[in-house]
Amino acid sequence: LLEASGGGDIAIIDIPLQKIASEIGGAIYANIIVTGVIAALFDIDKESIIDDLKERFSEVGKTVTTHNIRAVKRGYEIGIELIRSRAVSIGIRKDPEVADQIIINGGEAVGMGAIAGGCNFISSYPMTPSTSVLTFLARQSKEFGIIAEQAEDEIAAMNMAIGAWYAGARGMVTTSGGGFALMTEGLSLAGAVESPMVIHLAQRPGPATGLPTRTEQGDLDLALYAGHGEFPRVIVAPGTLEEAFELTAGAFNLADKYQVPVFILTDQYFIDSYYNIPRIDVSAFEIEQHIVPTGKGYKRYALTESGVSPRGVPGNGRGLVVVDSDEHDEEGHLTENHDIRVSMVDKRLRKRALLTQEAVLPTLSGKTKGTTMIVCWGSLVAIASEAVRRIGRSDISLVHFSQVYPLHPDTAKMLGNADRLVIVEGNATSQFARILKIHAGIDIETKITKYSGLAFSVEELEGRLREVL
Repeated sequence: LLEASGGGDIAIIDIPLQKIASEIGGAIYANIIVTGVIAALFDIDKESIIDDLKERFSEVGKTVTTHNIRAVKRGYEIGIELIRSRAVSIGIRKDPEVADQIIINGGEAVGMGAIAGGCNFISSYPMTPSTSVLTFLARQSKEFGIIAEQAEDEIAAMNMAIGAWYAGARGMVTTSGGGFALMTEGLSLAGAVESPMVIHLAQRPGPATGLPTRTEQGDLDLALYAGHGEFPRVIVAPGTLEEAFELTAGAFNLADKYQVPVFILTDQYFIDSYYNIPRIDVSAFEIEQHIVPTGKGYKRYALTESGVSPRGVPGNGRGLVVVDSDEHDEEGHLTENHDIRVSMVDKRLRKRALLTQEAVLPTLSGKTKGTTMIVCWGSLVAIASEAVRRIGRSDISLVHFSQVYPLHPDTAKMLGNADRLVIVEGNATSQFARILKIHAGIDIETKITKYSGLAFSVEELEGRLREVL
């Protein structure tokens, strides 16, 4: 059954997968046989895999489920034989400290955050690498009462989500750069009618089709400046799975509270990377809703000191909820009155001060003063953290931004304490460095960038940091 050959530390194991799979029920079961082999080699409980197979294939039929179970058992037997014959030795011990943890990727973390944040509507048109969020929420739709709609295009997806918020739902879209380009007119509509909106934008290299299955941090400017006209927005960029969960859940509360678009900016590297983390309780997050009952004389766009008007929805009271993409008065009716126009623009922009006060403070690892600070954002935090650790100098600190706009009020003070600043980004033009210069007055001269379509490796970033330190 097994033939092994090789030299040094590498052994080649020949397993006749096609033959065994055909005997079980067809070549399609070869991958399940391999699953059983790997499970045995890593001492993974066979019964837990069988239980998972039963759950996954319960709706397909008894025959398919039985064949899959036979395949995994046969693979497990092969794995045990490999261990007994000493053809393979893994030598990995189980760690009881992680026994109750879960293994998820970035897309699933964003999806779980959406569930925790009360998302009950997602509309999208599939586009790599963002689609995993749509498919994850679609799989959870029955359990959590989510409407998952694959729209005919991104234009429709954005407008559907705006309509969902108008009706009182909590909606989101998930897309990548080219798809979001089609959503920009809808984004301006959300800005004009002051609709909450949550947008997951998973970055990949552009322009145009670019490198569909690769990674980059090239769409920060797109998220920041997309849409015609001036209106406030928030952009978060999680670096860990825990941040993806928390920031996505929080995005729904933030969008609801201030009636603005909130972007969750990820990338292919982050979305498709798997980690083990402590179990997440999606029910523990507190959902904040800011919908008010309407009465006679209700003004959807009442001029307020904060800029936030009471948001009603149709059917929740006797008031009329009028929204219009044209400039409008306090009641929502179209107007070309120049004084009202100025008042409405100023009202919308007054939200910026409140959004800044709620901005997430960047995370600083290391000394707070008198050091060289390595600045990064989004998915680079794990790579940069390990690279800095490998360099092993106490005079180097790492600052990670999980919110890139608006910046926390203490950003300038934090970065101003450094003797020197170095920024690391996954794009060609240091887009975040420009944001820091414009909005915090921090000019970072030393820039390390990568835009080949691949993420930095730890060794690569370590080497490039050593060159400039």
